[in-house]
Amino acid sequence: MPELPDLPVRADLPRITETLTTAGAAVLVAPPGTGKTTLVPLALAAALPGRVVVAEPRRIAARAAAARMAALLGEKAGATVGYAVRGERRVGPDTRIEVVTSGLLVRRLQHDPELTGTTLVMLDECHERQLDADLLLALLLDARDGLRPDLRLLATSATVAATRPAELLGSGTPAPILEVRGRAHPVELSYLPSLPRERVEAHVARATRAALAATTGDVLVFLPGVPEITRVAGLLSDLAAVDVLPLHGRLSAAAQDRALRPGARRRVVLATAVAETSLTVPGVRAVVDSGLARVPRVDHRRGLAGLATVRVSAAVAEQRAGRAGREAPGHAWRCWPEYEHTTLPAYPDPELRTAELTTLALELACWGTPDGSGLAWWDPPPAGALAAGREVLATLGALDDTGAVTTRGRRMAEVGLHPRLARALLDGAAELGARPAAEVVAVLDDDGLISGTDLVTGLRALRRDRPARWVREVDRLVRRVEREGTEPVAVKDDPAFVVALAHPERLARRRAPGSASYLLAGGTAVTLPGGDGPEWLAVAIADRDPGRAEGRIRLAAPADEQLARVAAPHLRTTTDEVDWVDGDVVTRRVTRFGAITLAENPIRDPDPALVAAALRRGLQAEGIGLLRWDAAAATLRQRLDLLRRTHGDPWPDVSDEALLADPQSWLGPDLDSARRRADLARIDAGQALRRLLPWPDAARLDELVPERITVPSGSRVCIDYSCDPPVLAVQVQEIFGWAELPRLAGGRISLLLHLLSPARRPVAVTADLASFWRTGWPQVRSDLRGRYPKHAWPEDPATVAPHRGTARNAR
Repeated sequence: MPELPDLPVRADLPRITETLTTAGAAVLVAPPGTGKTTLVPLALAAALPGRVVVAEPRRIAARAAAARMAALLGEKAGATVGYAVRGERRVGPDTRIEVVTSGLLVRRLQHDPELTGTTLVMLDECHERQLDADLLLALLLDARDGLRPDLRLLATSATVAATRPAELLGSGTPAPILEVRGRAHPVELSYLPSLPRERVEAHVARATRAALAATTGDVLVFLPGVPEITRVAGLLSDLAAVDVLPLHGRLSAAAQDRALRPGARRRVVLATAVAETSLTVPGVRAVVDSGLARVPRVDHRRGLAGLATVRVSAAVAEQRAGRAGREAPGHAWRCWPEYEHTTLPAYPDPELRTAELTTLALELACWGTPDGSGLAWWDPPPAGALAAGREVLATLGALDDTGAVTTRGRRMAEVGLHPRLARALLDGAAELGARPAAEVVAVLDDDGLISGTDLVTGLRALRRDRPARWVREVDRLVRRVEREGTEPVAVKDDPAFVVALAHPERLARRRAPGSASYLLAGGTAVTLPGGDGPEWLAVAIADRDPGRAEGRIRLAAPADEQLARVAAPHLRTTTDEVDWVDGDVVTRRVTRFGAITLAENPIRDPDPALVAAALRRGLQAEGIGLLRWDAAAATLRQRLDLLRRTHGDPWPDVSDEALLADPQSWLGPDLDSARRRADLARIDAGQALRRLLPWPDAARLDELVPERITVPSGSRVCIDYSCDPPVLAVQVQEIFGWAELPRLAGGRISLLLHLLSPARRPVAVTADLASFWRTGWPQVRSDLRGRYPKHAWPEDPATVAPHRGTARNAR
């Protein structure tokens, strides 16, 4: 092996190889720029027999790492060092080191769980916590424990959070953690907050100009995604003697190589997260960090999956800034206020926690553990998201009723796409032909190929211009379909049909003539930018900005109802609906495509059980006030409520909640015979309540809580049970001689006496009549004598007989 460059890890290579030789597993913690990605595999291949496989989280990193190692050996990739990414593989019979993407190695493990011929697997940049990398680690551990106890595993990380992977890699005890200190040069930090109403792109362009003015060498700019890179490049297009170069995973290999090679002129490299750790961009002396990253997020409620722009973690910000000091002292500009830095999360969220997990669910089913149980996870996949993924797979025919993978599911996994896209490719090829289907699927998998929202127009441009990355992927998919045994047929190409096969729930219908708003079959409202479109659309890509009620269509093709019926017949349903709508029972026969209503007509003879259920929902929605509650019914309910509170069972609970919980128990035949709101209004609530009376206890109802009570004058006076305690309102003359109030509910409740004047105006309130005659009556008597002189107001009420009218004796 030739002399290796003097990078920090070189001195530790003997220690690393010895540890892996003896322990079989280790975690290597080394900051970016130490040479761990390139020098460590070379040293391990020299010390160990067999093949060393390096798993990288990104294709661009895999290609770059292989090219760098091959160059150190004085060779080209494909000789001693090779690589394999989706759609491209350069290896030969003498290849000892193969750099692959994590996802590709997962597929290789599915075919060959023993990884025949492989001595060691190095999981590079495991701290990034990408979904494929987390899955790969779990499957490798399972394969090692069950089939390959001799398989050596090395996980590398740019951060010190290595305890958990060391626990996973160890056998009984944690695997050794090896640390390599870098020789990073000092990096000066500057914080540059945005100006009022300044867009991200303008903010970053301003910081980039400041970096160019204050430093020499190249400037590496971190942006969240390709759209931002394009816009910032436009804002910097006037720079003289400076090359502005993009760097992201969608670029061709040649374009990526241009950004990774030193140039004759000064350069500004506009990069996504691909340049954070595993790639070295030579010549960089300054870094501009937007502080943003794009990560997968799923809106489960609306069924929209995509990428969200979030703030970076403190660990990521540190790694980005460190890029400025790899080769010499540098300077990093952070596009946020310094005080905000302390509010950043410590580490990025694992993709496993936030991403859509249908692909993961398929890989687990192919491995034989659909729910992931039995695997050793860094963090286990969320149960809800994994269950949602399995549900999607079941609808695609990839899983059977037991959750096991089907033959169709294995074919979909072999395609190397999201299961939805694999289904669209396989079924679309059978209907439309392999190439037309592959052309659409390649666009769905790489939405950056088309700039507008019209898929048909975009495909026409792609077929005319034939960009290399699209052509290469289409050819790969065509070969895959033919390898799977699907016979291509020559029929009319219909992009909307392929889209509908992938996302039937995204078939959409315009909500109103001339409207830009569409309703997806899945129930989400989305807007078509630019206004009016066709009545039906097959929406390929849609997202939703935070805070917005409707999603936004980013790519779609014209469709129609017939296409929807052919592509997704399972979504078309006809049901009889009897429901409570806008205050009454509505009966209709509705034909729907998912959430989209196609037709509805009234039903002449609805099912009585459905009508009764609708009326019950009406009662639940609007309350028992829909019934006829006269004074007697209201009083009966109040009397029963008092007995329930004082005696409990068997007296019924007549609260709103209890009555609405089981309306059939007391409304019974009245509810069964009702058909609409007006019928409810005719139901006598008092008569219905009597169905709840417990027998034989009901015989004592009038004894325990009488409606009326006889006072000394002989009058039968109503008791007001709406008050607590119940109130007896009576003219004071009618209770002369009454020394003690009667009690209710078997003596458990006292009445409250409201004493009235001859004009039936209140003059006193008391619950203790004896005390009132002694202390309250003299003042009341004085007032009444002045206001009603024709009546008898004795000093001692016991001397005058109780009466209803005027009594002039016994002054």
